[in-house]
Amino acid sequence: MSKQFDVVVIGGGPGGYIAAIRAAQLGFQVACIDEWKNAAGGPAPGGTCTNVGCIPSKALLQSSEHFEHANHHFADHGISTGTVKMDVAKMIARKDNVVKQNNDGILYLFKKNKVSFFHGRGSFVQAAAGGYEIKVAGKEEEVITGKQIIIATGSNARAFPGVAFDEETVLSNDGALRVGAVPKKLAVIGSGVIGLEMGSVWRRLGADVTILEGATAFLPAVDEQIAKEAKKAFDKQGLKIELGVKIGDIKTAKKGKATNVSIAYTNAKGEAVELVADKLIVSIGRVPNTIGLNTEAVGLQLDERGAIVVDGDCKTNLPGVWAVGDVVRGPMLAHKAEEEGVAVAERIAGQHGHVNFNTIPWVIYTSPEIAWVGRTEQQLKADGVAYKAGTFPFLANGRARALGDTTGMVKFLADAATDEILGVHIVGPMASELISEAVVAMEFKASAEDIARICHAHPSLSEATKEAALAVDKRTLNF
Repeated sequence: MSKQFDVVVIGGGPGGYIAAIRAAQLGFQVACIDEWKNAAGGPAPGGTCTNVGCIPSKALLQSSEHFEHANHHFADHGISTGTVKMDVAKMIARKDNVVKQNNDGILYLFKKNKVSFFHGRGSFVQAAAGGYEIKVAGKEEEVITGKQIIIATGSNARAFPGVAFDEETVLSNDGALRVGAVPKKLAVIGSGVIGLEMGSVWRRLGADVTILEGATAFLPAVDEQIAKEAKKAFDKQGLKIELGVKIGDIKTAKKGKATNVSIAYTNAKGEAVELVADKLIVSIGRVPNTIGLNTEAVGLQLDERGAIVVDGDCKTNLPGVWAVGDVVRGPMLAHKAEEEGVAVAERIAGQHGHVNFNTIPWVIYTSPEIAWVGRTEQQLKADGVAYKAGTFPFLANGRARALGDTTGMVKFLADAATDEILGVHIVGPMASELISEAVVAMEFKASAEDIARICHAHPSLSEATKEAALAVDKRTLNF
């Protein structure tokens, strides 16, 4: 007889491991299945986020930022460093250690919360009495049974049509995090989060980076004023971003012992261009991962994108089967998956789990950082919403001046009649941290005046949020 569980979670990424832990805290017998392996073949829970996404990319961004500061900014502070060198192998090893610490932390939390962990690929076998049989294909194959199933299998990198990832020359986010030496020339297709962050890492370390983007506008999902400010900063840094391009043939070729890649494209002027690079990062989005899930065995419904179809509560078309995170509709963000994971566990327990898609923050961890929550100015205009806008530059912020980083601004958008905050957009230092105040404010339906009247520490970057809120009503204290 197979092992019986109240809840079986398939996938141990942010949505899955959080759902499993919360379900266990609510008194359920819980199993979590995850197939990620570390270099030694052992379990590495945490999904794309921990293993080849959020966590390792931030480790490399931090290392490369230190290198950039040592080379270009320490002298401004009176610090003499001499020749600064980057040991790429040691940087990658540090990144790998950060990843392992997070993997081990998740395994510890499973043990602490009495979650049974199964290392292997989970897939449906069949519906069973009061639940579903799930096969775990690991070192040994076994079948477990769950009354409730939560699918949190995440997403995979989308390959460019006709060009497979080899993770040596043509790289996904995975290969981009394992480059063994600084490439002389790096090409990136796609100027989204992954393209900008990985492009920034290798540009700081000395690579000649060109980012090719099909859209004619830079970061069209970002508030236009903020995107323009960010683009100016990236241009100044030497990150080459070409917009409105049409990609043609992509070919790899041996050049001595090395392999390079050529990208033929038409630029915005209609001119034919060939770009030859040592490495190519393809970052054109991600696709829901249902590979090997055996959805047809139980009749689980997928949409035209291959995502699992769910309702507003993350219920699928099957009773007792739920899905969260990248494998369902909505933004592919780790924290969105976490929120859905908690909400589903609470719904299974008869509680009222809550996810507000309108207050999910977005962050691009470049320098300057870009962060936002709520609607953009172009969205408000398109929807015919009467609004007021207020901005405040970090150039006028005392803490930013002391940091030596005055790039960017904070922007508030508020309802013209009620003053309720409709969106907050930040480009500049520590935007990823500053945006949380806006998320809290919007969750509680705060007005711009509420933020303007809250005491903010002086000097602090958060004073720029207060000033932007004040500017909604054309006022300023200008610390």
